[in-house]
Amino acid sequence: MNAADRLRKQGAAAQAASAVLARTPAETRNHALENIAHALETEPGPVLAANEADYRDAEADGIDLAFLDRLLLNSDRLNGMAADVRRVAALEDPVGELIEGFTLDNGLDVQKRRIPLGVIASIYESRPNVTTDIVALALKSGNACLLRGGKETLRSNTALVDLVHRAIGEAGLSTDAVQFVADTDRSLVDVMLQMRDEINLLVPRGGSGLINYVGANATMPVLTGGVGVCHTYVDRDADAEMAANIVYNAKVQRPTVCNALDTVLVHSEVAGRCLPGIASQLNDAGVEMRCDHRALTILGPDSGFNTIPAQEDDWGREFLALIAAVRVVDSLDDALEHIQTYGSGHSEAIVTRDGEAAERFLNEVDAAAVYHNTSTRFTDGAQFGFGAEVGISTEKFHARGPLGVRELTSYKWIVRGDGQVRG
Repeated sequence: MNAADRLRKQGAAAQAASAVLARTPAETRNHALENIAHALETEPGPVLAANEADYRDAEADGIDLAFLDRLLLNSDRLNGMAADVRRVAALEDPVGELIEGFTLDNGLDVQKRRIPLGVIASIYESRPNVTTDIVALALKSGNACLLRGGKETLRSNTALVDLVHRAIGEAGLSTDAVQFVADTDRSLVDVMLQMRDEINLLVPRGGSGLINYVGANATMPVLTGGVGVCHTYVDRDADAEMAANIVYNAKVQRPTVCNALDTVLVHSEVAGRCLPGIASQLNDAGVEMRCDHRALTILGPDSGFNTIPAQEDDWGREFLALIAAVRVVDSLDDALEHIQTYGSGHSEAIVTRDGEAAERFLNEVDAAAVYHNTSTRFTDGAQFGFGAEVGISTEKFHARGPLGVRELTSYKWIVRGDGQVRG
């Protein structure tokens, strides 16, 4: 059997397992998740050893620091992964949830109930924690999953899936419900994109090249996103200290992820008051600021700040590093126009005490998550109370933003009667 046939066989096995999983009691699925969390905490050795080997090889290959940060696992991160799995387990069971119900004039009782999608597939790069996130959310929502990670994380993901298989098997679930593609041949991506009968939803996670390719070539429904060009606009009625703290958090707290800040927009009326404080905090963290002419004038060459002139391609760029673009704008309208032109529809924020300006921003910015007086770093399934996420969708059908358990479901109509026939 060749690699493509093996992959299709895995997809068929996952599809068969999903039918059983959809009718498996919530208690059994939660037991499986608790087993996974416990194993992450008490059996870290094989996973950490595998990750160390992956990290060493990636470092030797000259992989950039942002990638290495996403690749790295340690005891704290494994414990964090376990906590995320437990948070997913603690959520209300979405399977069978009544979304709405009503009785028609003819006496028919109509209900709209939540059901699993079937098989959730994901093609993802560099972040092994994605493996347990997707497994947890898929099992909680009654779905099977088919996973293909990057070659740089093959050992880590293989060790994690081995751990998952032992854990869910001990809970009485079929290991066919979690399928992992261990073959790193890139041609298998094209095979996956044609497996419409085996895959019900595909979620790519990685760089724009992967996401765009999957979106253009998949034959099944796809939720794309994850490329985050994120702005924070400091309005003329902003609190300067709050603005500096929010910008700092959004850029520095973890700069290598998709919800980190890329561009700061500052209203010209407060640029002289707010920009030095913002720049001071960013400078202390080692952030390179790529500034337009007006920002450079305020943060001039004698300021000691790490500033350089911005180039056109710095606007609309996802840096994934300690780099931020800085622009001075003359109005809220200018900020909105800039975001519309250069944003990716991921996460955008305004800092202001002006309620009317805030409402305009929240209502008019077209993004999956829009914030007032807080950091874009909150665009995250765990932070939203979902426990974890399969990804962050910048699509509008059928889900947008962090993809939690409810975003991995569909629904069906259930109609009960007492002999009614249509006239």
